[in-house]
Amino acid sequence: MTFNALIVVFGLTAVLFLIAAVRSMRRRRVVGGLLRGFTSLALFLMAACALLVAANLRTYQRLSAEQPAGELQFARVGYHQFNGVFIFPSGERADFALRGDEWQVDARVLKWQTFANLVGFDAAYRLDRISGRYSSIEDERSLPRTVYPLNQPDRVDLWDLIHRYHSWVPWIDALYGTATYLPMADGALYEIKVSQSGLVARPLNQAARAAVGSWR
Repeated sequence: MTFNALIVVFGLTAVLFLIAAVRSMRRRRVVGGLLRGFTSLALFLMAACALLVAANLRTYQRLSAEQPAGELQFARVGYHQFNGVFIFPSGERADFALRGDEWQVDARVLKWQTFANLVGFDAAYRLDRISGRYSSIEDERSLPRTVYPLNQPDRVDLWDLIHRYHSWVPWIDALYGTATYLPMADGALYEIKVSQSGLVARPLNQAARAAVGSWR
């Protein structure tokens, strides 16, 4: 049973209890009517909560085997300065101005317990951010840093809620962050893939392979 099914079940049951409450009040059965009314309200609230969680889960991509998370291409515009283009699997593109020697992409992975998988909950991931890195620790501390979101901020932050109330959702196996990084180079093109073990990046052209080969 997925969250969509839960929304339907809670919603329909809430309607039935509401109808029963109205009938009880018409028959002057005040206590029974109030009880059914409060039950209907609680079910409507549960349906609303399931709807909010389902909406947030839609920002996570279903994850089974290793699958593409995007491609990343660079053009050098100055010392420690690159223009990056992130190409999502949907074909959507996003441009970023990154500072540093390397790029890094972060993602969030949500894994369910086995019994949750059996009823339709697949592991899921969501790209989180892209940033520039410096090879030198001293440069990392003193030079300008750049970081950009790869997703819009959530009205309901599922990540924060699960971390806060993890004991209330025991069917979640793990919720963790994962990242991958490689060097930036003029004309370099990389692919980024994700599996249940996390993100992995690979060079796709000679410029990227040469950068990785000379990377210290």
